[in-house]
Amino acid sequence: MSHPVPLPATPAAQSPNIFWFIPTHGDGAYLGSETRQRPPEFAYFREVAQAVDRLGFKGVLLPTGQSCEDSWITAAGLATATERLKFLVALRPGVTTPAFAARQAAALDRLSDGRLLLNVVVGGHPAELAADGIFLDHDARYAQADEFLSIWRDLVAGKTVDHTGKYYRVEHGRLDFPVVQQPHPPLWFGGSSEAGHEVAAEHTSVYLSWGEPPHILKDKLADVQARAAKRGRKLKFGLRIHFIVRETEAEAWAAADRLISQVSDEQIESAQKRFKVEMDSVGQARMAALQPGDRNKLEIAPNLWAGIGLVRRGAGTALVGDPKSVAARIREYQEIGIETFIGSGYPHLEEAYRVAELLFPELGIDGRRRKVSDNIVNEFAVGSHLAERRRAAVS
Repeated sequence: MSHPVPLPATPAAQSPNIFWFIPTHGDGAYLGSETRQRPPEFAYFREVAQAVDRLGFKGVLLPTGQSCEDSWITAAGLATATERLKFLVALRPGVTTPAFAARQAAALDRLSDGRLLLNVVVGGHPAELAADGIFLDHDARYAQADEFLSIWRDLVAGKTVDHTGKYYRVEHGRLDFPVVQQPHPPLWFGGSSEAGHEVAAEHTSVYLSWGEPPHILKDKLADVQARAAKRGRKLKFGLRIHFIVRETEAEAWAAADRLISQVSDEQIESAQKRFKVEMDSVGQARMAALQPGDRNKLEIAPNLWAGIGLVRRGAGTALVGDPKSVAARIREYQEIGIETFIGSGYPHLEEAYRVAELLFPELGIDGRRRKVSDNIVNEFAVGSHLAERRRAAVS
């Protein structure tokens, strides 16, 4: 396989931020099989979180949905068992109210000493949304999210909110207990539709995408950035992708083949049909469009493999190869603006070690454990801020 010419010493060649994934819906060595499966138990989540905290990953993503343990409660537990790891937790407009979500965010931001990040999830599975009491169509959900985030941001910034809108009414809303991160914990967001791009441009700090080939992804990122620029804003970008890294290319591709070796053709057909019929997510449609329809032709771009998307919804691609090849692909994504990579691998504990031990050195990432004090917030300052805010609320 060909490799790109080494990049010059530009910001794109700097070390990326690498996050990992907490498998709160279970884990295993094979997709589509019960063989060697690990149940979704908190003790295992803690094991993964503590490992990636030691190894030098910057943070972790906690997924959301009916099949996952609650991300907020899980993150609260993991925050007390880790030292510097950041937690990207789902903020669900429509599932909760802006005021309640603001209180949750403030509490978790303080509990974690400012390590909270928020992943705005509007949702793209109408049946699952209906089970949560949400019956809005695609664009209406994004309009609701826009209104939700406007209220939420004002509350968390310390404003008293009076609001009457299409989806929410708030009278004298306020947040008495402040967040650590000002004006609020960073908002991350992934949405591939035009409505999603508008919400990202208006409200969020980091725009996320699933792992499409760089030449395809480039145009999408440019569109989101252009919309943000019209608002006088500039976004950062992140990529959600899987990793299969081994010492040699042959070992990596053998591991990829092994991962889907127990997936039947019937499972693939059923899963692909569900993705197309049951979901109205534009991002999921873009993932499905990458599928070549042949399990033997899943390398859709150099080292980019679509095998996981055969049966898994959401992030369906993986970077597969030896450390130098995967690092080269990461540099290509950096050239189009990606700064953060949210990785995962099956099983997540073992694959975290492989990524840290094999890939980090190629990316110039220092995985050594930093001092705990580097990430501890000045408790006196936070306490003083809290007391001042409460006095103002009472007066």
